[in-house]
Amino acid sequence: VKIEKVSGGELQDCRLIDGVMVNKDITHPGMRRRIEKPRVILLDCPLEYKKAESQTNMELTKDTDMAAALQQEINEIASMCAAIAKFKPDVVVTEKGVSDIAQHFLMKENVSILRRVRKTDNNRIARVTGAKIVNRPEELQESDVGTECGLFEIRLLGDEYFVFFEQCAKPSACTILLRGGSKDSLNELERNLHDALGVARNIFSTPRLVPGGGAAEMEVAQCLHRI
Repeated sequence: VKIEKVSGGELQDCRLIDGVMVNKDITHPGMRRRIEKPRVILLDCPLEYKKAESQTNMELTKDTDMAAALQQEINEIASMCAAIAKFKPDVVVTEKGVSDIAQHFLMKENVSILRRVRKTDNNRIARVTGAKIVNRPEELQESDVGTECGLFEIRLLGDEYFVFFEQCAKPSACTILLRGGSKDSLNELERNLHDALGVARNIFSTPRLVPGGGAAEMEVAQCLHRI
């Protein structure tokens, strides 16, 4: 369970989400912002040309060498995008960056992209969508694609955009959304929520718990009054 506090709204706007919400937006305005029953692919690798680990010098002797080097970079990114598009995903989430060229190739396949997602958020998305995090696009398999999410949607809450993965078939993670007029009210609401969760945990984990505060005496008095 993750608690998300978003300023603005009213107390009645607080709710339990049967899925995950992430403070992210798609990388291009032309991508889809609402998808029902999406096919989700999760990556832990950049979709951009890999930089050399050490200093690299390129010696250009002809006027076509620069164009050839740029074309080699495009071909490398195109092969990565082709390996992803082969599985017909609707949403691609990666923890690293995505280049403009990769966005172009994936947009042609009608794919929505989320980049630079936190590792913890990516793990939670995997728990609700059924997807597996893959380190290289070339290693993708059909079993790695998540299909258990019922709705992917991006919504504006307050001044920021949030991605929602909800209506999931078998979610093993959830999000509690708290709304309030100020940060102080949100912090107080979160403290009250933790107290309530602690009470619920004690009741369910300790079935022999005896109610206190005169609860037993009040129950006996009511029974005697009915007699």
